Amino acid sequence: MPESPEKEPVVKSESAASTESATPAPAAEPAPPTLEELLQKAEAAVQEHRDAFLRAKAETENMRKRAQTDVANAHKYAVEKFATELVAVKDSLEAALATENATAENFKSGVELTLKQLNAAFDKCDIAEENPVNQKFDPHRHQAISMVESDAEPNTVVAVLQKGYKLNERVIRPALVTVAKAKLH
Repeated sequence: MPESPEKEPVVKSESAASTESATPAPAAEPAPPTLEELLQKAEAAVQEHRDAFLRAKAETENMRKRAQTDVANAHKYAVEKFATELVAVKDSLEAALATENATAENFKSGVELTLKQLNAAFDKCDIAEENPVNQKFDPHRHQAISMVESDAEPNTVVAVLQKGYKLNERVIRPALVTVAKAKLH
């Protein structure tokens, strides 16, 4: 067989060698975070949540205090409208008492005007008079003082001894009444 020429070693040029080494090596995965880094992240998250909690707690406390103040003021000044109306009535009564040489007729007309002022104050504040003559007795609105024999239907109010009053449809004083009972034959 013919002799084969000896193979010469393949010599790579520098440019070829540099090309091969420039080929990127497989990407190394980023190193997992260390325990210290994880702890710092967790501590930062805890601090952030703690701050948010404290802000929410402070805001809730402020709202509760504002609500308490509003309720206290509502209770404190609830009768302001009515009190303002009553001041005029008091002024009229004081003026009547300060009048010298007043006649019975002058006093009567002054008291009538003062009563009109008081009734106007009651109307403005939704205070209604309850005068239940000839109505059915209602224990929620009336207080029976006695029962009398009467021609009226039983359990009917026949006399009012003292008028009752309602504030916005709520009884603030029941009417004191006498109620009819059936006649005994």
